[in-house]
Amino acid sequence: MSLFRCPVCGGPLDRGEHACRCPAGHSYDIAKEGYIYLLPPNQKHSAAPGDDKGMAQARRAFLSKGYYAPLLEALCREVLARSGNGPAILDTGCGEGYYTAGIYQALQSAGKAPRMVGTDISKAILRLAAKRERGVEFAVASSYHLPLADGSVDTLLNCFSPLALEEFRRVLKPAGTFLYVVPAADHLWELKQVLYDRPYPNEEKETPYEGFAYEAIVPVEDTITLESQADIHALFQMTPYYWKTPRAGAERLASLETLTARIAFRIHIFRKL
Repeated sequence: MSLFRCPVCGGPLDRGEHACRCPAGHSYDIAKEGYIYLLPPNQKHSAAPGDDKGMAQARRAFLSKGYYAPLLEALCREVLARSGNGPAILDTGCGEGYYTAGIYQALQSAGKAPRMVGTDISKAILRLAAKRERGVEFAVASSYHLPLADGSVDTLLNCFSPLALEEFRRVLKPAGTFLYVVPAADHLWELKQVLYDRPYPNEEKETPYEGFAYEAIVPVEDTITLESQADIHALFQMTPYYWKTPRAGAERLASLETLTARIAFRIHIFRKL
């Protein structure tokens, strides 16, 4: 039985070889890559929502080289420390599955039996996620209409994705863990210095959310060196700066063959009340 629920009637989904079906007869094909499409037409705001194929490939290329491994390692430590033997884990806005797969594999290596699912609104990026880790269920779905039952998830992960707090509260079990990853003030500062004449730091704040209690804010910081223009462009393409950088800044970045930059994240960890 799938951890996902039918997005039409909310019934449980029985996962077969080629499709998932609920008792009411609604059926969802399993793509050849392994993901399922659970985004009803009325939840789509464009023909192809979310990251396009180019952005998906850029994320895959960059993350697969381990540049953000310090963040993955920190997430694995925090999830492992808070997980029982058979945790149900949801990664919302999971992208191409780098963190999803890494956490799943870390839990398995620790002798646990996780049930893990990842959701993203981009079909292009979930094709890559489903190929990365077959042991995780992936579904095209909106974070604001998660196809999961109330109180069905022990741990919810959100890395740089929309904050759908009402849905997060709904699907988390009482005392469940919510990990929210955001960029710190000087994340990719050296990249921003190339792109903009007057860069400014990211805003850092500690925000209490209704229904959650703060447990910790875990800092993750390191320095990375990108040694090819291909890696520099892949990083650029997977950031929001790709869509709002003046041409002169993009041209300056395109002229570089190496770039050393700080990476800095904050993992905000909450417990559901």
